Amino acid sequence: MKKLLKNDKLVFWGGFAGKTVFYLVILLALVYLYHFSHVGGSKFIYNEF
Repeated sequence: MKKLLKNDKLVFWGGFAGKTVFYLVILLALVYLYHFSHVGGSKFIYNEF
């Protein structure tokens, strides 16, 4: 296991993939929450004018 952690290329790509998945999950969660925050609301900002 220590041999794998000393491989700089593997550590770089593993960290890159891990961060990418992490931020993708956060982005999808925010989009999901944003969608459900407007379930009963208006679809267009100028509907009341």
